[in-house]
Amino acid sequence: SELYAYGARSFSIWSEDGKRVFDSGSEFERITASLIPDNFNGQNDENSFDNRSDDKGPEPEAVTVGIINGQTFAFIGLERVGGLMVYNVTNPQNPQFVQYLNNRDFSVSQEDLEAGMAGDLGPEGLAFIAADDSPNGKPMLAVGNEVSGTTTLFGIDVIELTAE
Repeated sequence: SELYAYGARSFSIWSEDGKRVFDSGSEFERITASLIPDNFNGQNDENSFDNRSDDKGPEPEAVTVGIINGQTFAFIGLERVGGLMVYNVTNPQNPQFVQYLNNRDFSVSQEDLEAGMAGDLGPEGLAFIAADDSPNGKPMLAVGNEVSGTTTLFGIDVIELTAE
């Protein structure tokens, strides 16, 4: 008869001695509500609206960090609604939101979604590939998606990621 919400809606940064120096709070939900309002807090196996708010919201599932041009970036996969949040975390006390990227097609039918026609669903694993290790000499991000069974390789545009 009561509603409780525990974690899984944000990302936190902790100091070496275990003190929390930052938490994104409700920022993921504010961003996704603004950018994909018709599918806010939707599920990863159906195109829906707000059937995750009473669970874990967008459910950040995976995170990796990478250094690009001397700056540190966090890439965070949102398992349920899908997509990636990118933050410049060079200053861990004051991370800066850079981009939300979601190549999921929310317009497909349930049948097409189940047939794998909706793009990436359920980012589960992330791996940052530094420019020195990349086949094209530019940083990249590999994303494994649990629900769609897809793996996507994103090129990172360094110009867009530079801090002001």
